[in-house]
Amino acid sequence: MRAALFITCLNDALFPDAGKATVGLLERLGVTVDFPMAQTCCGQMHYNTGYQRDAEPLARNFAEVFGGYEYVVAPSGSCAAMVRDIHPRIVRDVAIPKVYELSEFLIDVLEVEDVGAYFPHRVVYHPTCHSLRLLNVGDRPTRLLRAVAGLELEELPGAQECCGFGGTFSVKNPDVSAAMGADKVANAVSSAAEYLVAADNSCLMHIGGIARRSQAPIKTIHLAEVLAATRAG
Repeated sequence: MRAALFITCLNDALFPDAGKATVGLLERLGVTVDFPMAQTCCGQMHYNTGYQRDAEPLARNFAEVFGGYEYVVAPSGSCAAMVRDIHPRIVRDVAIPKVYELSEFLIDVLEVEDVGAYFPHRVVYHPTCHSLRLLNVGDRPTRLLRAVAGLELEELPGAQECCGFGGTFSVKNPDVSAAMGADKVANAVSSAAEYLVAADNSCLMHIGGIARRSQAPIKTIHLAEVLAATRAG
């Protein structure tokens, strides 16, 4: 099986380990991973800020770059939701490639829950807003986490509440955003978990930044990095 990796801007620029982990995990499961070099931003920042016309050529470029692939995998629920939910609205005359968020691809396409991972830590899972409400990934991520050897999955109080990042929301409403993030960190700490796991590095950047500044005893990590971890590694 062959799939294309849609790395997303944030991962490519700031969190490349999530992309590397995604490739390593998929290759371990027998998938040949391509990385189309012509990929660019999906246009989410532009569209969400009101610049729909500027998002349109980015959506068209996405369709052209990934159009030849049956499977496109993204380690980001946010950007996957942009492509699936918004691109068909702004470029109605082109076919939009099917994009899978990582946990969807593992569960629905590869039909695997135990990916052979080993992560001997206590964790909580934060279901990001786009993956929860637009992609409806449901319990796919937690099913994958429960199958990881050595991992203890704890309940996150207020799990379905937004972390406060929300892209430009955190810029336009910094006080509210920071307060929401502080609540998320406090809830994670109350679970006695060592790590907070999520499938979007945008949320992890926000939550992790607040945790570090407040010296909270919890770290953040992307779902792909947990699933890519093995005893040998």
